[in-house]
Amino acid sequence: MTELAWVENTLTGARPQAMGALLRYFRDLDRAEEAFQEACLRALKTWPVKGPPRDPTAWLIFVGRNAALDTLRRDSRNTVLPPEDRISNLDDAEANMAERLDGAHYRDDILRLMFVCCHPELPATQQVALALRIVSGLSVGEIASAFLIGERAMEQRITRAKRRVGEASVPFAPPDAAERSKRLGSVAAMIYLIFNEGYSASSGEEIVRAPLCDEAVRLGRLLLRLFPSEPEIMGLLALMLLQHARSPARTDAEGNVVLLEDQDRNLWNRNAIEEGLALVDKALRHGHPGPYQIQAAIAAVHIRASTPEKTDWEEIDLLYQLLEHQTPSPVITLNRSVAVSKIRGPEAALQIITPLADRLSGYFYFHGVRGAYLSEIGHAEEARKAFDRAIALARTPMEAAHIRQHLDRLATKTRTHQDQKNYRQMSEGKAVIRPDDTSR
Repeated sequence: MTELAWVENTLTGARPQAMGALLRYFRDLDRAEEAFQEACLRALKTWPVKGPPRDPTAWLIFVGRNAALDTLRRDSRNTVLPPEDRISNLDDAEANMAERLDGAHYRDDILRLMFVCCHPELPATQQVALALRIVSGLSVGEIASAFLIGERAMEQRITRAKRRVGEASVPFAPPDAAERSKRLGSVAAMIYLIFNEGYSASSGEEIVRAPLCDEAVRLGRLLLRLFPSEPEIMGLLALMLLQHARSPARTDAEGNVVLLEDQDRNLWNRNAIEEGLALVDKALRHGHPGPYQIQAAIAAVHIRASTPEKTDWEEIDLLYQLLEHQTPSPVITLNRSVAVSKIRGPEAALQIITPLADRLSGYFYFHGVRGAYLSEIGHAEEARKAFDRAIALARTPMEAAHIRQHLDRLATKTRTHQDQKNYRQMSEGKAVIRPDDTSR
């Protein structure tokens, strides 16, 4: 871990609590975000020298609050500030609610922050985008990647969302039970996308951003405590637990990507797996499978296979078909193609994903998967072009390195095939000179 990595990890973990408290204090999304960013800058300067404070979250809240107030005073040019009761919530009437939830500090603020960002005044796409920006601190580029749209379009979406929240005078307080139910879907989607960014980072040097995964799991637990009988929230938490349980085996000692079929299953987190499997079974017993439950069921099929060869790909294919029916998406179809390739071969899988080319032209995984199928059926040149395109779209060095491994294997496979062909021709009395032989 680099010298500043521990600071960055701490700041990532503290962001939801600190942002929630600053939002409650200032009641302004932009000001709360600016306050947090200023606190982070000061942390990056002081923590490596003096060490981390006893309570990093409280430190960030205190420093951010004071920095923002200094800015307010400086900008006011001797104008008297508004009364204290207008810019902060002095009574914090929801402290008891936080204690009832899980007995920890700041959890009421996170809950407030999640539901404020997912206010029904905003379109659903703006709700989730705003929540990802404010709660998790994902960059505009990372959020745009999650939505498969351009950065400029996403920046405009987030800006409009902030403006609408301000114009609507949204109350910064946890909504009542009925209002929470209305916003539940957006909050769940926000948590899932935070997890996805942690599980498969869209930027940086590492493929996994564990603090984001941990935060998403924690938020999922908190949401399940609010909705203990909601099967989709059970499915969401189960999905995250089962996927995150494999994290220790997803990279090797050199940091290279290890695919599921090659992972050391002894490294998987068995406690998380047991909890996730119990949750998905409980959710499915309700008899109303939704998208999160289905995805958790797919993860469970992989987890329950003692070896890659024992994976029930027929069951996975059926589950993906159900998921496609409920929430049609080119990405879901791309994922299903893997099961199809295992059952009916790479040619059948290629037939499924070929119609997706236009919609997924800028999607790294599409070109990587397509290249793998083309390589399997011996279309080396087409496979090389697909892998080259995947490298060009890689979001992290690790993604690019993984595709280069495919290219190396493809080159070796092509060379072996050519050597075999040359040998056959030579045995038939035909002289063959390879291009690399001309220098001899």
